[in-house]
Amino acid sequence: MWYYEKRLQFPVNIKRTCPRTAKLIISQYGGPDGELSASLRYLSQRYTMPLKTVGGLLTDIGTEELGHMEMICAMVYQLTKNLSVEEVERAGFAPYYIDHTAGIWPQAAAGLPQSAVEFQSKGDAVTDLMENLAAEQKARTVYDNLLRVIKEPDVREPLKFLRSREIVHFQRFGEALERTKEKLDSRNFYYFNPEFDKQFL
Repeated sequence: MWYYEKRLQFPVNIKRTCPRTAKLIISQYGGPDGELSASLRYLSQRYTMPLKTVGGLLTDIGTEELGHMEMICAMVYQLTKNLSVEEVERAGFAPYYIDHTAGIWPQAAAGLPQSAVEFQSKGDAVTDLMENLAAEQKARTVYDNLLRVIKEPDVREPLKFLRSREIVHFQRFGEALERTKEKLDSRNFYYFNPEFDKQFL
């Protein structure tokens, strides 16, 4: 169970609409390396994680990713609020507008809808943590790319904050992987089980 504090983790106060920018940022909501996939990944993996402390970390980071999703949605909303039809057409936002008006809907910048195939949950502690390390780096790369093409300070500041959190999550998952490797042994099927493995050797 969670307590919900009704504020964003970092303030989002975008003064000028820009549907072109919204089309890019929405990838961090519903794209393959976005916040929705991250939260689903970690909150699913926690159930089969053999170490309680690492399961707790997955819960904490998965919950934080939900907060990041909120920030991305707030950014997209503020960038597309009260658009005229002319602005929609001029920005190339019409295909999205036709399907969703200015509603927030999870898709990648290329227009592909969010899909459950975009996150992994294998039930193997080491495999899942390695997946998470890669996922945090991929998300950081997307934020790098967004910061390369977006110049508006009101938009850049929340993006820089979100990028910094990807780095912290990467570090925490690295520590969790080392802790997991130290704790798991031949009694735990997830990491090393000679009795099971010898049938394949």
